[in-house]
Amino acid sequence: MNRSLLWRGVLIAAVVATAAFSAIPLDESINLGLDLRGGIHLVLQVESDDAVRSETNKDLDRFVEEAKDAGASGAVGERVGDSSFRVTSAASLDDAKVHQIVEEYLPGWAWRRSGDELRFDMTPQNLGDIRNLAVVQALQTIRNRVDAFGVSEPVIQRQGLDSRRIVVQLPGVDDPERVKNLIKSTAFLEFRLVDFPLGGGGASTEAEILGNYGGRLPSNVELLTGTISDDLGRVIGRQYYAVGKSAVVSGRDLKTARPGLGQFNQPVVNFSLTHEGGQRFAEATAANVNKGLAIVLDGNVVSAPRIKQRISDSGIIEGSFTQQEVEDLSTTLRSGALPAGITYLEERTVGPSLGQDSIDQGYRAGLFGGALVILCILLVYRLSGLNAILALTLNIVLIFGALAYFGATLTLPGLAGIVLTIGMAVDANVLVFERIREELRFGRTVKSAIDAGFGKALSSVVDANITTLIAALFLFQFGTGPIRGFAVTLSVGILASLFTAIVVSRWLFDLVISRRQRVERLSI
Repeated sequence: MNRSLLWRGVLIAAVVATAAFSAIPLDESINLGLDLRGGIHLVLQVESDDAVRSETNKDLDRFVEEAKDAGASGAVGERVGDSSFRVTSAASLDDAKVHQIVEEYLPGWAWRRSGDELRFDMTPQNLGDIRNLAVVQALQTIRNRVDAFGVSEPVIQRQGLDSRRIVVQLPGVDDPERVKNLIKSTAFLEFRLVDFPLGGGGASTEAEILGNYGGRLPSNVELLTGTISDDLGRVIGRQYYAVGKSAVVSGRDLKTARPGLGQFNQPVVNFSLTHEGGQRFAEATAANVNKGLAIVLDGNVVSAPRIKQRISDSGIIEGSFTQQEVEDLSTTLRSGALPAGITYLEERTVGPSLGQDSIDQGYRAGLFGGALVILCILLVYRLSGLNAILALTLNIVLIFGALAYFGATLTLPGLAGIVLTIGMAVDANVLVFERIREELRFGRTVKSAIDAGFGKALSSVVDANITTLIAALFLFQFGTGPIRGFAVTLSVGILASLFTAIVVSRWLFDLVISRRQRVERLSI
């Protein structure tokens, strides 16, 4: 055996052994997708208008604050649309000062003056950036929450480059409602001072709150509600609170949050704050001892304990929580608040039994298709067909080995891609074999016919497979979920086909010829 033949054999053995080692055991090494394993498929839409309104409110407050510092003490702001606001009583601000404030603090806004009123409109570029950022942030937040929940091999991706939709596929999930609530929960946490009742707790009616202020709330105070629950966590009533509009600290100041047990062994959330947030929290609690501190989650008061002493950078969030609610709340707070609301557009649940049925159907389709291919190859190419059959078998081993090695997820369309590859893998052998037969008819010897067959068919084999590979790469780049699964297996199958057709098949022919002193006939 010559040196070239030996080294090619070692290369083939190494590649096949690596693939086989990666793929065994098959049921543990291959990650199954949603349609084969079971789970839930969700299509969500990010309500980016929420993020626009939030940004408008923030910039409105910032401008009014800067205007007052510049001498317009009576300036009053009001949002008049999702992306516009106006400021009145701003006559004392000249245009140069307004321009300076906008340039420094509101670069994405256009403004105009009408008397003592200033009108601000968000620029189209700024509006588009905020909407896009809201989707990107929502995507990352959802991914963090799902990862913390422990779902294996989730698919979380944007549906299109500029779309507001997010596709979420969670294989193996047996509690869809809990995951949906975890994903959708905005979890915007704020700590606000209670203005009334002063010592914390809550009022039993809204009228009691309004009566304390003569029927109208001050501009810096708003009315929030909270629930009253019994020992089993069932809601039995509501309480009302007058709290300051400005938060002492918010969820953005959280450093960590984890489940724990309170003084009476009730489930609570232990939290710690960042250095800057801890300083603000310590100053506020030290200045408001014996007042109430409302813990506000998504606009509802979870609890409003009395501040007994200065609190620095850590504390607890307690309420009528179950252990599971505490775990989910901790997960949600750690992963951050969603920048905008989420709407469910589509929900699909795949049961494990249906997924197993899909696997069985794909297995039968592969066996049936493979048997037909083998039969045709043997009938048309006789003993040389065994070469193509062995190459086809190694092709399938390489596909599953590559899927396992790179951690790719096998989906139902992916199974279809494997079955398709079984047929496509033979195409290259057909091109080579037909060329060999043609050369033999021209009177060439067996060895020269094999050399010419592989040499002249190479360009056609590479061209056919590379063009298909390019199409598969585009499917992977622009497709979603099942389409990407099909593209992955098709791409791997094409590369494996090229290897087996060009390297393995040629090596088998050379191996057979090298073992004979003279070859006068080829069964093809």
